Amino acid sequence: MAQDTPVQEVDQQMLSEKYKGKSYSPYAKRDFPNALLWGDSHLHTGVSFDAGTAGATLLPEDAYRFARGEEVVSSYGIPVKLSRPLDWLVVADHTDNMGFIVDLIAGKPEILATTQGKDWHDRLSKANKEEKAEIAYEIIKALMVTKTFPKEIYYGPDTEGYKSTWERIVKAGEQYNDPGRFTALIGYEWTSTLDGNNLHRNVLYRDGGDKALQVMPYTTTPPLGSPDPMELWKWMAQYEDKTGGKVLALAHNGNLSNGLMFPMDAQYTGRKLDKTYIEQRIKWEPLYEVTQIKGDGEAHPLLSPNDEFADYETWDFGNIVPGNMVIAKEDQMLAREYAREALKNGLVLEQKFGTNPYKFGMVGATDSHTGLATAQEDNFFGKHSGYEPDPNRMNHLFMQSTRSKMMSWGQVASGLGAVWAKENTREAIFDAMQRKEVYATTGSRIRVRFFGGWEYTEADLRSREPAFSGYQKGVPMGSDLKPQSGKAAPSFMVYALRDPIGGNLDRIQIIKGWLDAKGETHERVYDVAVSDGRKIDVEGRCTTPVGNTVDASTASFANTIGASELATVWTDPDFEPSENAFYYARVIEIPTPRWTTIDAYRFGVPIPEGAPVSTRERAYTSPIWYAP
Repeated sequence: MAQDTPVQEVDQQMLSEKYKGKSYSPYAKRDFPNALLWGDSHLHTGVSFDAGTAGATLLPEDAYRFARGEEVVSSYGIPVKLSRPLDWLVVADHTDNMGFIVDLIAGKPEILATTQGKDWHDRLSKANKEEKAEIAYEIIKALMVTKTFPKEIYYGPDTEGYKSTWERIVKAGEQYNDPGRFTALIGYEWTSTLDGNNLHRNVLYRDGGDKALQVMPYTTTPPLGSPDPMELWKWMAQYEDKTGGKVLALAHNGNLSNGLMFPMDAQYTGRKLDKTYIEQRIKWEPLYEVTQIKGDGEAHPLLSPNDEFADYETWDFGNIVPGNMVIAKEDQMLAREYAREALKNGLVLEQKFGTNPYKFGMVGATDSHTGLATAQEDNFFGKHSGYEPDPNRMNHLFMQSTRSKMMSWGQVASGLGAVWAKENTREAIFDAMQRKEVYATTGSRIRVRFFGGWEYTEADLRSREPAFSGYQKGVPMGSDLKPQSGKAAPSFMVYALRDPIGGNLDRIQIIKGWLDAKGETHERVYDVAVSDGRKIDVEGRCTTPVGNTVDASTASFANTIGASELATVWTDPDFEPSENAFYYARVIEIPTPRWTTIDAYRFGVPIPEGAPVSTRERAYTSPIWYAP
């Protein structure tokens, strides 16, 4: 009988000379993360006060069904389905006033008994899309800016309306969590908005409902909440102490914080940065949301003038309050807002305090307020339900400041979070996030591996399974690369495979940032693998464009340029062993049609003036850090 045949072990000493696998079959005894899981860590449903006011009727149950691949009907009656299911999702509804809007629209007697509550209810019941958006802005402003929201109808953590809403969110997560197939991560958004400046964080749980229900989520409204991130970190510590569970936070939209997201000297309160702030921040916030609907936050052209790809879907006109910007953007704010600059400044703070507070991994997410995690250009349902697909959605005034304005075509069909995990479970995904073995894309499902070590060779790539050598010889994205005596410079192995239904790849770049002996930071972009036989010059750059095959008249493109995969082993030619540094990979696709071009074709309307015809989808890996 075949099942009675004894297992024969291959002589491991014989294998160890050249082959590093643990058995002849390289897939047996494999113990490194090999499941690439796609998800969204930042989705709102009609439970969020702003989403519901703007017309979102989909609830957490609908959001999970949609993410798992089911077809649903949008808030305004459009059938919608993902091209491919997600592997995981976080319903991250706002905790401030959580659940209020559902009861307001339903006409709960206690709300209608107040003058303001009845006025909002009556107006919303008769409002069209545009009018609902205006009322939503009004309610947001009353709650988050002017602080004039009526206390008697506010839903705080000590109210029954709030508690029942949290129970519903958690129950939906438990119902749709299916270990091994789909993970429903429990979470929420803590929405600190100081004079319109965004300090938002999403809180994600490793735990199930048994622990998540023991402590109500944290808000920004005193006396049970605070807009100070340090108070959120205290809540996180208290949660873990009480429940024995685990939580992490990720900040987002630094580009709308007007210089507050990544402080260097003092917090917004005037409190000087100290060892407590530095250590607590990196302990609780291992990740940063680098791209989403409200703009891309990797780099800015004023901060990175030698990077021709830095000006991608840039929102730099003001802060976060829709329709009425309190503070316009000033150029000196930018250095405290963008991920690459924060990574560099983290090296400076590490030299001063011994800990790097901005040693974060990078993820993407939608921040959609529709209940629909749609990040593809050809399936984009907008920031909120008022911007679901229709012929007129591209030409509204979306946000403005005294510096400039943003039309609704400026919304970005972005992004996704990619997690390298051992299995599709809450625990495995959370652990991957904690160790930063994650990366961001702007919506395309580009497959990327990125490793750092001291002895990678081209043969490691030609094996077609670079992860084996990647883990055996070095460290993955999100890790620290330890110095090795006698080694001239580190090598980095990077491999990228195109999205099967997306555009070909233009190039892989490695972005390096470092701190010199004078305490000054620097950055450099290296092209390390390019398509179509183009050359990389002695400066490490390819100056020949890949081209553009986008046909705006049909919202199509020809995948006749670029490459389906790119890979290389690259050694830093400018390495200085005494300097702290970080490295991350950026993978860029060939041009493909932007959602606005697709809308124009499908609805037979003009592409708005100023709107890009094409886009360059991309991926950003978490960095690898080197310290002498």
